Amino acid sequence: MRAKLFLIILCCAAWTACQGTAGRGDAHDHAHGPETAAHDHGDHDHEGHDHESEGHAHEGHDHDGHSHEVENHDHEADEHARGADAGADAGEISLPAAKAAAAGVEVETVTAGPFRDVIVAGGRIMPAPGDETAVVAPVSGVVSFSRPLVAGAQVSKGAPMFTISSERIQDGDAVERARIAYEKARAEYVRDSSLVGDRIVSQKEFEATVERYETARLAYEAIASEEGGGAVVEAPAGGYVKSCPVKEGDYVAVGTPLAVVTQNRRLNLRVDVPERYYPKLADVVSANFRAASGETLHRLSEMNGRMVAYGRNADDASAYIPVTFSFDNAADVVAGSFAEVWLLSSERQGVLSLPVEALTEEQGVYFVYVQLDEDCYRKQAVTTGATDGERVEITAGLADGERVVTRGAIHVKLASASNAIPAHSHNH
Repeated sequence: MRAKLFLIILCCAAWTACQGTAGRGDAHDHAHGPETAAHDHGDHDHEGHDHESEGHAHEGHDHDGHSHEVENHDHEADEHARGADAGADAGEISLPAAKAAAAGVEVETVTAGPFRDVIVAGGRIMPAPGDETAVVAPVSGVVSFSRPLVAGAQVSKGAPMFTISSERIQDGDAVERARIAYEKARAEYVRDSSLVGDRIVSQKEFEATVERYETARLAYEAIASEEGGGAVVEAPAGGYVKSCPVKEGDYVAVGTPLAVVTQNRRLNLRVDVPERYYPKLADVVSANFRAASGETLHRLSEMNGRMVAYGRNADDASAYIPVTFSFDNAADVVAGSFAEVWLLSSERQGVLSLPVEALTEEQGVYFVYVQLDEDCYRKQAVTTGATDGERVEITAGLADGERVVTRGAIHVKLASASNAIPAHSHNH
């Protein structure tokens, strides 16, 4: 019973709603006419859509959120475009030609050419035989210096260097004893010269007298001093004092070394080569070296250098084979200094090489700078081979005909660092 009553109420409500809707439709049709009524539903939908659009625009305008997002999107697009342009030039270094010239940047075209095999070794610069002369004491006595003598002091041939006095020595003054012996021999010589003509003195006796006289004269003149006061020791050759092992007031015996004078005109370069390179020593023709006393690279080919000899066996105290060169000391090389040596052996053709200063090194990797045009360069990694101290072989990374910076590479490197500084960004 209750269910039937509920269904009757629902039907009445539905009929009332339909009647109300029909009444409003009739009133609307009566106000606007049949055509307007026919399109009423479509106009209603369109007006609702416009209202929603206006609400969306109004909301975006009131809160400024949408406009801000669009602006950010535009900035990001600009940054992306600039990044794309920068990526197109990635690796290029800009250095105007005027600045490069002012910095001393020089460029060389890489060309395949001859290059010699190289043996790298250590060596020492030694005086050449006959270039040094030892100064020794002609008599025993006490040494005094005729002039200040220190290592490097220049002396002329025949210049007095020392005076040796034996005045208060047990055997007496050697100069005085030589003078007495000389005067005695001279007196005998004068006497026998007048008697040999009358056959009072035989020819044999006279020759013995002459011999004693000449010996006494030479001995006296060798140590006599014009000023007196001991035996004067003179420089046997012109040059420079290399060493002076005695001091003022020292007592020396006959033959004691007093100093060493070197002419420093001809020097030897002794190179200690590891045993494994022995088969290649026969092909060695010259050498380049850099002494520890300087930064200059010296070429024996420009110093009248030549190989004197190389050992046929290793040194007893080490596993090295000595190779000796002789050369003119035209570059003021210091004898006794150590040197880094590059032995030049057989020649190879078709080798790409660059000056040593063309390379820069970063964490064990070598780079060069290739010129793309007058104002642009590119940093290029290369693989190196042998080096003769002046040039270095390039085994990979470069092609024949490329133009590479050979001097002033550090300035191009600094320019690449300045180009890497990021520009101002508009991102907020």
